[in-house]
Amino acid sequence: VQLQASGGGLVQAGGSLRLSCVLSGSIFSRNDMAWYRQAPGKQREWVAGITKDGRTGATDSVKGRFTISRDNAKNTLYLQMNSLKPEDTAVYYCKVTSPYTYWGQGTLVTVSS
Repeated sequence: VQLQASGGGLVQAGGSLRLSCVLSGSIFSRNDMAWYRQAPGKQREWVAGITKDGRTGATDSVKGRFTISRDNAKNTLYLQMNSLKPEDTAVYYCKVTSPYTYWGQGTLVTVSS
């Protein structure tokens, strides 16, 4: 199994980024997926999740700004991030959460004020 995340970068506050995460070696449509992030000096935290059936959830601090989605035909998980704030600066990780757990490598998002 491999999870390849991409789409991070440097953006000004108020800007947008879209993260992508491609899964290979597993049947993507059968997996629940999630995005996590880890800011410097802080613990890794859950950002948003999506079930294999398309149900979604997000942590309160990103609700209304971030949208998680998936394209099963492309084996790809997305995180659309709008109205970015400096406190969103972190390494973002994608993760398979069910029926097994598997972490992808992170992609760095830096939001400047």
